[in-house]
Amino acid sequence: MSIPRSYIHPRYEEPRWRFLFCDSDYRLPVFWRDWLSDTGSLTDRLLKASSGDLSVQIIRQGLQQPKFSERQALKLDTRAQAMVREIILVGKGQPWVYARSIVPLSTLTGRLRALRQLDNRPLGALLFKDPTMSREPVQVANMQSQLPLFDFGQGSCNKPLWGRRSVFRLDKKPLLVSEIFLESFKQYHQQNNQA
Repeated sequence: MSIPRSYIHPRYEEPRWRFLFCDSDYRLPVFWRDWLSDTGSLTDRLLKASSGDLSVQIIRQGLQQPKFSERQALKLDTRAQAMVREIILVGKGQPWVYARSIVPLSTLTGRLRALRQLDNRPLGALLFKDPTMSREPVQVANMQSQLPLFDFGQGSCNKPLWGRRSVFRLDKKPLLVSEIFLESFKQYHQQNNQA
């Protein structure tokens, strides 16, 4: 599935990320609690949910300045550049999850230079196989209708999107991964659970 660039909004107001203290956090909709609080590999979970029909659609990857809250999460200088990778995880031919990874240049050294060449491989698969990986607490956010990054040609999205993000460390070097669950994933998951 190819996602036209015209559906990608170049700017958006940053969501208000907050730490998730427990998986029964009453502020989260019941439907999303399990997905947002899961500390395992989202890639593995989506592979199971899609019966193996999961692919990566790269939107863009390159050096740029991270957004304010991303710099804060990674404790980066205001002018710091990082490798920013934006992808869609496509399950059963539908866009399920938008993921944005911020990898500081200081992280892209030594053996971690290989992160520059992920191609169509999901970052999550690499993270959870690395014995040096550690993960900081999960943050969650609700992106209201004016905030979604995508429209996917379905008209304006008037439903909130939920997402999560975490700072991961490989060899004690940080990177930030944000994952936003798209409406087509919710629809698929609801239909699948009713069957």
